Amino acid sequence: MSADRAVHGGGVEALRERAEQLATQVVHAATAQGRTLATCESLTAGLVSATLASVSGASEVLRGGLVTYATQTKATLAGVAPEALAATGPVDPEVARQMAAGAARRLRADIGVALTGVAGPTTQDGHPVGEVWLGIATADAVRAVQVTPQLCTGGQPAWERGAVDATQLLQGGRDYIRLQAVIGALVVLLHTLGQTPVAELALEHRE
Repeated sequence: MSADRAVHGGGVEALRERAEQLATQVVHAATAQGRTLATCESLTAGLVSATLASVSGASEVLRGGLVTYATQTKATLAGVAPEALAATGPVDPEVARQMAAGAARRLRADIGVALTGVAGPTTQDGHPVGEVWLGIATADAVRAVQVTPQLCTGGQPAWERGAVDATQLLQGGRDYIRLQAVIGALVVLLHTLGQTPVAELALEHRE
């Protein structure tokens, strides 16, 4: 039995099912509105775009995705300013914003969504495990939000908080954190599309 299954009950399988449910809702909403999507992913390494692509009809809305796992690829592929990466490192709300904008621009999509953060098992450049930032870019705005357990259960994004809230880090092992990040991205896409995520999923972490 995996550590995440032992700690979280349903484990990663339950999160995958939740992600598939949300992805279906995203694809249907984007299709109905005639809007296209693009992703730029670091710690999730393509999981958001893969989850969207698993939905029948995703080809109508999903333009594609950039996997910018290494820091330098955030600049070369997504167009993140090298000075921003040098100043803050890759785990930063401004980097997430630029990643999202770069994905939308490069893939000519109406909405770009991006994820950057620390899945563990160790800290990264002073950033704790479970610190994840999401960027979302539309024609109207480019914003960033910390991916928190509350957001993953369908809550409204706390836009532009700026500093990380250490009490709201994602918990669990690498796979569990990465899947929570995917769910957070899908929840924010739904809010951006004016939809309410269906059937909230409670995320609990017990020692």
